[in-house]
Amino acid sequence: MERKLDFTMRINFLRTVFFFPAMTIVFAGCPKGGGNTGENPAGADTLEKVVPIEELFLPDTAYASVQKVHFVVEQEDTLDYSLKDLDDRYAASWSSFTFRRNMLRDADFGGRLEKKPDTVEIAWTFNTPEDNFHTNLGSWGGGTGWTGQPIYVKWEEDGKEEIIFTSLNSKAYFLDFETGKRSRPDLDVLNVIKGSPSLDPEFKNLYIGQGVSRKTPMCLLVVDLEKHQITYKFNDHKAWRNWGAFDSSPVVAGGYLIWPGENGSIYKFAREQGSLKLLQTLRYKVNGAAPGVESSIAIWRNYGWFQDNAGNILCINLNTMKPVWHYSNHDDSDGTVVCRVENGTPFVYAASEVDRQGMSGSCFFIKINGLNGSVVWEQKIPCRRIDLGGKILDGGMYSTPLLGRGNCDGMIFANVCRNKAAKTNGELFALSTEDGSVIYNIPLRQFCWSSPVAFYDKENNMYIFTGDGEGYIYLIEAKTGKILHSRKVAYNFESSPTVAGNTAVVGSRVNGIYKFVIK
Repeated sequence: MERKLDFTMRINFLRTVFFFPAMTIVFAGCPKGGGNTGENPAGADTLEKVVPIEELFLPDTAYASVQKVHFVVEQEDTLDYSLKDLDDRYAASWSSFTFRRNMLRDADFGGRLEKKPDTVEIAWTFNTPEDNFHTNLGSWGGGTGWTGQPIYVKWEEDGKEEIIFTSLNSKAYFLDFETGKRSRPDLDVLNVIKGSPSLDPEFKNLYIGQGVSRKTPMCLLVVDLEKHQITYKFNDHKAWRNWGAFDSSPVVAGGYLIWPGENGSIYKFAREQGSLKLLQTLRYKVNGAAPGVESSIAIWRNYGWFQDNAGNILCINLNTMKPVWHYSNHDDSDGTVVCRVENGTPFVYAASEVDRQGMSGSCFFIKINGLNGSVVWEQKIPCRRIDLGGKILDGGMYSTPLLGRGNCDGMIFANVCRNKAAKTNGELFALSTEDGSVIYNIPLRQFCWSSPVAFYDKENNMYIFTGDGEGYIYLIEAKTGKILHSRKVAYNFESSPTVAGNTAVVGSRVNGIYKFVIK
């Protein structure tokens, strides 16, 4: 039987209930005055207005800040590739198909707990083989790297739950969620994989971006899960930057796959089973150089936001693939931005590293109006770079922030690499989303690249689960910053967890993949 994703029926239901078909929104209501006019029976709905999708698109404009960006949009034909709809194809299921789960990248995994937790147990561990092949950037071993979030999927026809992840050892693995045993054969994906794979919400396509060349040039891959084999490869030889990695986790928006690259290009693909077709490419330079994008793009309606390794934050119109606004956030910025819509306006939260500033500087944690690029607030967190036996470890924020909900609405949380700029190398910060003020910061045992995730009890009290570079895990009461449970489990949790129910699955830099149960 052909496998189908568990949200196909749900999203059709949502479209029906909320009058949100592919190209229009239909608003329904009762006659004014509430009486029976004779023309409309009492209680019957009337269609008041049909809003074309074009009226729901955010403006096709470019602010003055775009003048700093030299760009071209390449397209083979003259067809209109505007988004076909504004549906969030990830919202109809608690499966997790892409990094931080959805288009907003706001990590709303829906983790639920029966009561206030006080411990974390290990349900199972899966160990990957170690690969000692020497690349131009050294040997990468096994386990998972940054960002390395696994996919969690519950299949509709048989209810089976599966974990899919890619490894530094150039393999993709498929595990039974309950047992941690292999659910399908391992798959050779040719090169080192550091980023997070993505599963198409409508096709049986697994999208994988290679991160380091092992034996072949880096490219992006499509794995056809019906055939369990690689069926499509893409490497752009016309790119303006000569680094062909794809650490970014792609996302489907308006029927198209949007995939940033580390080669100075952002791609829009048409999708079909087992393959992609390139439709549009945005290439850009700032100050004469084409930066690389390691972050994943956040999307609301037809606007997408991302940051790059030169500190640029760009908003692009996904209909045209042209920039809307540009903001410079001072330094290398690899973490994924987060979007939240507040009173009808999308706001973007982003942060930088300490790299180009020298051995010391600041992590610039900012909130931006997503429509025009104006800064709402900026919080500067002092950080340092440190020398680890000849290898320089940058400071600042590699993780993706976590927006609070429930009793922590109005708060945002993030792991920051302080690297001797504080008493410890890593800290978890809690800030106000209103003004960016620091509510608290608590020490971790080591630097931390992993992104925190949330769980909520029946009273909607929020709890944070995260790991650090020393292999410690933490369970934290989010409102107060009180550590409820902490212990060393592995070597280095560089990767970010995925969440299902009261569990979190995350990989370590050295071989182990863990399923944790929050109790």
